[in-house]
Amino acid sequence: MYRLDSLCLGTMVSQMISSIHDIILKRSQELFQKVKSIREHIHANPELSYQEHKTMEFVAKQLETIGLKPQRGVGKTGVIALIKGDHHSGNDVAIGLRADLDALPIVEETSADYKSTVDGVMHACGHDVHTAILLGAAEILHELRNQLPQPVKLIFQPGEEKNPGGATYMIKDGVLQNPKVSRMVALHVFPEMNVGHVGFKEGLYMASCDEVYITIHGKGGHGAMPHQCIDPIMIGANMLQSMQQVVSRACDPKVPCVLSFGHFEALGATNVIPSQAILKGTFRTMNESWRAEALSLIENTAHQIAKAAGGKAEITISKGYPYLENDPKLTSSLRSTAQTVLGASKVAELPIRLTAEDFSFYAQEIPVCFFRLGVRNEEKGITFGVHHPKFNIDDDALKVGVQMMALAPFSESN
Repeated sequence: MYRLDSLCLGTMVSQMISSIHDIILKRSQELFQKVKSIREHIHANPELSYQEHKTMEFVAKQLETIGLKPQRGVGKTGVIALIKGDHHSGNDVAIGLRADLDALPIVEETSADYKSTVDGVMHACGHDVHTAILLGAAEILHELRNQLPQPVKLIFQPGEEKNPGGATYMIKDGVLQNPKVSRMVALHVFPEMNVGHVGFKEGLYMASCDEVYITIHGKGGHGAMPHQCIDPIMIGANMLQSMQQVVSRACDPKVPCVLSFGHFEALGATNVIPSQAILKGTFRTMNESWRAEALSLIENTAHQIAKAAGGKAEITISKGYPYLENDPKLTSSLRSTAQTVLGASKVAELPIRLTAEDFSFYAQEIPVCFFRLGVRNEEKGITFGVHHPKFNIDDDALKVGVQMMALAPFSESN
């Protein structure tokens, strides 16, 4: 009898989940034009990190329109709102769904009707897409609030693009409390993946990110008399070569790690040795102990090389985001849901990457799943990567994104 009852219960649960999937798929189609319009409005009105005042107000009003009571000004310019059913108590923990709000200081070069109206500012990383998707998912989840296994906390976060990361301010303002958030999900556009597809990676996925600034002080003079100078260019060249040994010789080869310098400035001339040179670079890895050790090695190496040549180095290290590690259980569960809804052929296994995301700050506190949303369509010429002035998406990605975010609170029941 017990086995029969268990089987009947399992069948009922399965049917209920299937029914919810059908509703979410249907509503994502019905809301497509609305979500598309929201995305285009946000795209046309971009705001830089921690300046998202109009975006904050727009998001809050959209939430109020569907019957929610958003809280503004969280983490400076963020918005949060809670979706809960009649059966939820004040002690229930919530699942967090997060989108980011900020744009980048890039001049847009697309020909879109909704291109940026703000000079030198563009949603070139897809945060307009993320926000529109979460607003669409919010409307569906609010309609399904009495079927939710737990409350859903909507998190619209500012400042993902700028240190120290808007997630730090959100956490400081208590976004993971009242009610407590037990796990969190976010997506990110992925121009390398075709529209209609999604990608997941369990465990280590993205790197920590720190910025390295070095100012080398030497002694300038005539290029024909280098013996009377302390050449900061040669000191900088030696630093660049020597510091690469931090990665190639001091780092365990099993630990992903990269040190890159993209700025070397020395304002001399063909016959002028300058008195100063400036280096700017980034250090990324996936191991916090090695991260601390490497940053110390970088700093010491710079000081020693400058001192040996008779110069002086000033080093500033701006600590950025920690590495991002996806929770295996949560990620596997959402991947399984994606395979059920989209088909296994449209769900990819992602490799680790040494880009960074401030969503990693949440991962230091609770289990998370950060997955990728395909937006590429070569036939339409939609092939440019994020942070490119011609970046855009195939709008059909909005439907898939809404589906996946709306399904996330139900995924562990699948």
